[in-house]
Amino acid sequence: MVPDTVSSKHDDSDKVIRKMQNSPRDWRIEDIQAIAHRYGMTIRNPRGSHVIVSHPNVTEVLSIPAHKPVKPIYIRKLLEMIDILEDSSDD
Repeated sequence: MVPDTVSSKHDDSDKVIRKMQNSPRDWRIEDIQAIAHRYGMTIRNPRGSHVIVSHPNVTEVLSIPAHKPVKPIYIRKLLEMIDILEDSSDD
């Protein structure tokens, strides 16, 4: 049963990523935190004015204003970070 659960979580995050790619509008900080966590990113200051997202394999650090909804530019930047992580895991 564990492999199905792990696979299901991976499938769910893939669906969310596709939705973000197709429509980068109207996302919440909680959505970003869930996806960032799935990819092993560090999330700092989740209750302050900004959420800081980083990963040791990505040089860029993403600072996202904690307003609702999150602006599309920040969704695109998060997706760029994920692309970098996926590319580095293929090596």
